[in-house]
Amino acid sequence: MPMSRKTKLGLIIGFIVVGVGGVIALSAAKSRNKATEVRLEAVAPRDLTATVTASGRIDAKRSVDVTADITGRITEIAVKEGDLVRQGQYLLQIDPSQYRAGLSRAQALLASSEAGLVQARANKDQAQRSFDRAKELQRSGNSLISAEQVEQAQTTFDVSVANYNSAMAQTNQARAGVSTAQTDLDRTRLYAPINGRVVRLPVEVGEVAVPGTFSRDNALLMTIADLSTILAKIHVDETDVIKIGMGDSVQIKIDAYPDTSFTGRVTMISNSAQITSGTLQSAQSTQAVDFDVEVTLTHPPADIRPDLSATAKIVTDTRKQTLAVPIIALTVRQHGALPTEGHRTDTLGAGTPAAGAKPDSAKGATKETEGVFVVVHGVATFRPVKVGIAGEEYFEVLSGLQAGDTIVAGTYQAIRDLKDSSRVRPMAGAANGPKPAGSN
Repeated sequence: MPMSRKTKLGLIIGFIVVGVGGVIALSAAKSRNKATEVRLEAVAPRDLTATVTASGRIDAKRSVDVTADITGRITEIAVKEGDLVRQGQYLLQIDPSQYRAGLSRAQALLASSEAGLVQARANKDQAQRSFDRAKELQRSGNSLISAEQVEQAQTTFDVSVANYNSAMAQTNQARAGVSTAQTDLDRTRLYAPINGRVVRLPVEVGEVAVPGTFSRDNALLMTIADLSTILAKIHVDETDVIKIGMGDSVQIKIDAYPDTSFTGRVTMISNSAQITSGTLQSAQSTQAVDFDVEVTLTHPPADIRPDLSATAKIVTDTRKQTLAVPIIALTVRQHGALPTEGHRTDTLGAGTPAAGAKPDSAKGATKETEGVFVVVHGVATFRPVKVGIAGEEYFEVLSGLQAGDTIVAGTYQAIRDLKDSSRVRPMAGAANGPKPAGSN
């Protein structure tokens, strides 16, 4: 019996629905089985070096700012910036005219005071003799002297003693005035306090030198630095300073010598942070807190100068032929321990039962855990690992992996999006496998 038109239309629609459903199901199956392209690498031993990098400037171990202790116009400068000087060498002359005059006044005052002292001594001696005679006459018992005369003689003697002491004090004061005037005159001529090089000379003949009572910068005449020992003074962040130890080796790059690296050792680590407005208000501020670290250069160049910019790479720890994974491979996932994770898998061996291990899954707990994706038969499984020091490109592996394990080592986007138990395949054209051992 011929089918009706309505029946034919129903069958056609049914076939179409079945076909579309089959295509969708096939597409979903293919999507589920599609492998993510990743870069693979085998876990292998390598040498690692942990470093802290910080910047700062070059400075001398010892430098002295030469400043004025008196006010006066500069009449002569005997050195130039860059000159080598010896301790005690003449440097600069301040106009001594007013200080010579002051010394002359002080000397004249001293002469006058000394003359007054001689007169006061003579008066005291005369009063002493008169008082002694009056007492002797009084002791003889005759009526040649009255009690009132004896008292007057004693009073005269006491006054003369006071006058003598006053004259003595004035003389001492005048001597001190002469000494001060002489010192001020001596301060008009400045000499090198240490052996070194004149690294800063901000003044010219004719300028007025002023004491540094209120502003040391305005009083600065020159700076002399002893360049026999050169330091790199660097500023290290608070999160890194605890990793640094005295004597750590350092590689130093100085901007003025772009093609040369210098070596040194850490010789000072400050115990307190740099004092800045941000430090004083650290409770309300997010400004970074830095600590000063001094590095002594082993063989500085002969023509080095203070204040040159420098970058120091401080070696804080090293490992020889330790298992390592690329830094990019380490990721964080929400992870609950599986029953099989009651067995420890680490660098000492796989499948060893961990003493007293209790799976977190038994408690239904998950937590963010650091780990890598280990690839077995094309399936990437997240495995927690414990890491140690960090080199430039690799983390030291303390537990969780063993040599020869294949892990997902890139790309960053692939690792970020990768899920546990996903299928993966080597990236086309990528260099999969370990890098040469010994690199970090």
